[in-house]
Amino acid sequence: MIPVPNPIEEPKNFDDRCRKAGAAWLKENPNCERPTDKWTPFRHALADGFSNRCAFGAMYIPSGTVDHFVSWKEDKSLAYEWANFRYVEGWVNSSKNKKEASLFLDPFVVGEGWFEILLPSMQLVATDLIPDGFKELAKSTLDNLPIRDDERTLRVRREWYRMYEEKELTLEGLRKKAPLIAAAVEKKNAQDGS
Repeated sequence: MIPVPNPIEEPKNFDDRCRKAGAAWLKENPNCERPTDKWTPFRHALADGFSNRCAFGAMYIPSGTVDHFVSWKEDKSLAYEWANFRYVEGWVNSSKNKKEASLFLDPFVVGEGWFEILLPSMQLVATDLIPDGFKELAKSTLDNLPIRDDERTLRVRREWYRMYEEKELTLEGLRKKAPLIAAAVEKKNAQDGS
């Protein structure tokens, strides 16, 4: 996880086409099981706000999903609120399903250097830079999402690192696509005296 600009500018027409349309739909369907999707047309604007990187995995994803940070089951009133949306890899979003927001560190509050990638394992770990008030939440996030050491995530990290090692990607390119891996490379280079 890395810092993300907050707030992300709300897209034009969002208020009418999602927030107000969604509120009207909720009023007509108070007992529905799931909200109707009014947010997908704004997914690309959300992706832009997250620099096309997963809010939790902090790596480029070509086609992420809109995650409701606070789920529909927790608070229906947030189903169509821009401030409640995060851009997330689809399978990471699915793993968050049925878990309360209180288990997760909100990507919007993450500070610089709170997490790092360990080389060569590619494991994501929390650092000592996390303020005391957020340490348990950071641990809970790593425990409840497949971002620490899930093989699906590790394979992607290894591929970004391989592309850098084989000169298919510059360090600057790596920084744009997988900034935590770039930081791990820079840390390793400093330790090696490179």
